[in-house]
Amino acid sequence: MEEDFKQQPSSCIKVVLFGPESTGKTTLSRQLARHYNSIWVPEYAREYLQDKWNNERKTCEPEDLLPIAKGQIKLENELAKKVDDILICDTDLLETKVYSEAYYLGHCEPVLEKYALENTYNLYFLTNIDIPWEADDLRDKPNDREAMFEAFHNALVENERPFVLLSGSKKERLEIAVRHIDKLLKKKS
Repeated sequence: MEEDFKQQPSSCIKVVLFGPESTGKTTLSRQLARHYNSIWVPEYAREYLQDKWNNERKTCEPEDLLPIAKGQIKLENELAKKVDDILICDTDLLETKVYSEAYYLGHCEPVLEKYALENTYNLYFLTNIDIPWEADDLRDKPNDREAMFEAFHNALVENERPFVLLSGSKKERLEIAVRHIDKLLKKKS
């Protein structure tokens, strides 16, 4: 079962869009994939939880977290095989861990925590809360944005993950991200 949460070896550079809900991660993931003529790994939880909402009118529950984590890493592993240079990840298991702890009184399933900390990425882009929050069926923390941002920031610092803060307009965020990814690509070549 543990293999279901493990990152497969890959020679591509992996970057993660990381941060609270409604901070532009998906938009930027798509823009970066287009810019680099590459692939982006969508957030598996969004599809999984939207289906749950549509079929049962229920939101995320603790028992959903392991299937979400398993689906996310499976998708990432499959897509990493299709690129040579760069893979843009809309999220990772560390993000799932942060949400688990924020929503479920500090609890995180041990297997999720283990692989959230073991799986590695070249760079994280921490998305700031300086853009307007947009409601949808799944988003539910418009008044907790600062606390959630701090939880994401702290996770990166505590786990010594390399990261860059992305703030400003969509254009500014894209420019900052491209500048940092270009540096990674230059080092790789």
